[in-house]
Amino acid sequence: MSGDEIEVPKELREFMLEGAEETFLGQKNGAQKQYRYGNLHIREYDKKFLVHTDRIDPRKDPIGHLVYDAPEVLIGLACAIFGGSQVAKKLNKKSKKLTLTSNLFSSIVSGYLGYVTTKKIKNYLEEK
Repeated sequence: MSGDEIEVPKELREFMLEGAEETFLGQKNGAQKQYRYGNLHIREYDKKFLVHTDRIDPRKDPIGHLVYDAPEVLIGLACAIFGGSQVAKKLNKKSKKLTLTSNLFSSIVSGYLGYVTTKKIKNYLEEK
């Protein structure tokens, strides 16, 4: 996310831009629906809308969007692939009985830790 989100209470105004498209792209953060209108990302909740501007529209440049607006997702995926495979290799050397489940679990944990850590760093830097 670039900058702060703007909250628009539904009681104040039923808000939706003409031409905004409902999308699954983006983190819902508990929203009922989410929409995109150019670089605007709009989340709809029971009593409000939250709106922010992304640097790059993920519908036009998904990789650019991940790099500039959602690096935590990209880093989480990289950690899941590389970190999970390294943990699985080390565990498999110790015990030949480890299964696909344990390999998958190590990837999920590695990915989640990478995602959460990057998200916290990103939020900290945006507050500065």
